Amino acid sequence: MKTGLATNDTSARATSAAGNASPILFIIVAAILFSTGGLFIKLTSLSAFQLSCGRSLLAAAVVAVFTRREGFGINRVTAITSVLYAALLLLFVLATKLTTAANAIFLQYTAPIFILLLEPAMYKERLRRTDVLTVVVCVAGMSLFFVGKLRPQDWQGNVCALISGLFFALFTLLLRHPRAREVNRASSVLYGNLLLFVVTAPSLLPILGDVSLRDFGIIAYLGVVQIGIAYTFFTLGLARGVRSLDAGIVGYIEPVLNPVLVLLFYGERPGRWAILGGAIIISAACAHALWGAKRSARPIVT
Repeated sequence: MKTGLATNDTSARATSAAGNASPILFIIVAAILFSTGGLFIKLTSLSAFQLSCGRSLLAAAVVAVFTRREGFGINRVTAITSVLYAALLLLFVLATKLTTAANAIFLQYTAPIFILLLEPAMYKERLRRTDVLTVVVCVAGMSLFFVGKLRPQDWQGNVCALISGLFFALFTLLLRHPRAREVNRASSVLYGNLLLFVVTAPSLLPILGDVSLRDFGIIAYLGVVQIGIAYTFFTLGLARGVRSLDAGIVGYIEPVLNPVLVLLFYGERPGRWAILGGAIIISAACAHALWGAKRSARPIVT
């Protein structure tokens, strides 16, 4: 899952070391790495709390290394976004453990629905008819995840994924707050991961000596590569000039590829209703983003 954060100094230094590679390639690599989260969460025998503990500690270390020159100041807004980030990470792992990877990732990507609904209230922006239409279509797609034969854990997982999407939306909206720009915005990711580590430590530390080498490897991959390095690639692409719209559209590689990887390497097949619902949500969100960009690009006639 991407966070959409960028830090100028770090990205600029990484830019000079990255040669002449096309900046969009960094976004693509980041999206592919983000998409592997579902597969590795499924492959480990650790619980959601145990996995989140080790993953978050390593992710915090990687983010701290890459953004250390920007400092790690904190204020009230950063503190709130840190809590939201910790919660959405844990809820997504819980959702992936409880229900199918497809349900977890597609329902987390309902975040744009919540953004469209909450943005007018938070930033006094007008809700347009196209926003309302997008929300209605996405809600219709979302409802398809709750039809057919569902196990009790599917319901629980789906609800966790939806709440994760809500927290993802609030996290994204708060990053626009003027006070969020007063400090290194990567601080939210750092402190959120550290908070999650502290909360989940009692679940992992007592069994640390019994964790298999395979599970240690999965923890290391998810923390260092799937969050830490992927985050670095994403911010590098933005620093080299990739538009937010393009990054957002390319970012939809994650919900498409995530269930495909789980199907190929874990054998979990998403339900037909989930595939249809996910396709509706992703298509509506992409169409809204593209229409919004086209509308913004229209010349103003006076």
